[in-house]
Amino acid sequence: MTTVKDVIENGQEVDHDKFLEELQEKNSELNFMREIEQGKERGGDLNGIPFVVKDAICTKDVTTSAGSKIIEDYQPVFDATVVDRLKASGARFYGKTQQDEFGFGSFCTNTAFETPRNPHDPERVVGGSSGGAGAVVAAMEHPVISIGESTGGSITNPAAYNGVVGITPTYGRVSRHGLISYANSLDKIGVLAKTVFSAAKGLEVIAGRDGNDHTTAREKVPGYAENLREVSDLKIGVPNQYIELEGLQSGVHENFQESLEKLEEAGAEVERVDMPMLSRDYSLPAYYILAMAEASTNLAKFSGMRYGLELDPEDFNDFNEYFSSVRSEGFGEEAKRRILVGTYTRMAGYRDQYYLKAAKVRQKIIDEFKEAFREYDVLASPSMPNIAPKISEAESMSPTEMYAMDTLTVGPNLAGMPMVSVPNGKSNGMPTGLHLIGDHFEEQKVLDVAYTFEK
Repeated sequence: MTTVKDVIENGQEVDHDKFLEELQEKNSELNFMREIEQGKERGGDLNGIPFVVKDAICTKDVTTSAGSKIIEDYQPVFDATVVDRLKASGARFYGKTQQDEFGFGSFCTNTAFETPRNPHDPERVVGGSSGGAGAVVAAMEHPVISIGESTGGSITNPAAYNGVVGITPTYGRVSRHGLISYANSLDKIGVLAKTVFSAAKGLEVIAGRDGNDHTTAREKVPGYAENLREVSDLKIGVPNQYIELEGLQSGVHENFQESLEKLEEAGAEVERVDMPMLSRDYSLPAYYILAMAEASTNLAKFSGMRYGLELDPEDFNDFNEYFSSVRSEGFGEEAKRRILVGTYTRMAGYRDQYYLKAAKVRQKIIDEFKEAFREYDVLASPSMPNIAPKISEAESMSPTEMYAMDTLTVGPNLAGMPMVSVPNGKSNGMPTGLHLIGDHFEEQKVLDVAYTFEK
């Protein structure tokens, strides 16, 4: 099988006819693509390597619906910065991947379109919210760079459930220009791929300062892929709050312990560390209060005025009635729930009680991570507490049960830390993941540890 490394370093070429045929065939079975669109090939470092993009990331003249009925026919007039950079590097665009509506979910069951299915077991979920982005990598025999986006764990989650590599960079490392945002202070665009090298190369291409996004950092982008190396003199911290988590499945825990043993065999020193702010009692409520508050603000622009779903204004008495009708028809159940809760936490009289307290908890979580990284090179945990549940099980979960799936990922996402999920075995025939978290802008370090483990 041709790999991204073969294409870049050995000059091998991708058979695009076979890739398109395989993509269409696999998608007809698993529905991980929102839209398949074969772009033009340019010369460049990536030499025609196929790439696909999460449906919340704008692509010129190609439908970008963010998994929602309210903008299901929206076609942007520009490419997001990450898409433009991949095209300029020689990668070839192949379409948009399925996701939870506006990123609201852990299983890709909150989409306005047909639910995608896991390549390892079609009765199971692909994870969320970048579920299609993970599934396409797992399903395809050909190499593909898949662009996902994470707000509270939406790259790590599908990477683990589909058995692929997922890199979520430091907040500000990659431009968000052209992203239909869920929560502006949390959103991070990253890469899913079959190997650590492929994910590192994809990140290397899309990262860096962008004048269209003033939250992007000025730090120089290293050659993540060419600098990959096996490391041995590591000190790895394992948060007690993550491995003592209620609901952590035994097979996931066993694979994690075996992963730590392999890293120790490679020369790493592993220690337990107490990080109380990562407890479900603190990190999860803080994340959902902040994320929903920002989401309710971001979704205010979808009202039937400028783009997306429109109704006949003549059928309504006033604009309030018109806006309410458009939003009631266009938004799904989970989107409505998050708008209502988010608006409530921002209201006068409740802002101090909820939003500001959550912001203070977020700062304490950042401080706790910074303290840990004074002693440890990386922190490690299972990527997800379980294997991918069956679609029927996911659809029957309460919102509280669904939100609890994010316990292992919301902490580092609140802190804006880089993290990598790398496959570390199977439980009951389904993939599990090893999660590696690093300090701000230490993507190279977490990629090196993931590369060492992969080797």
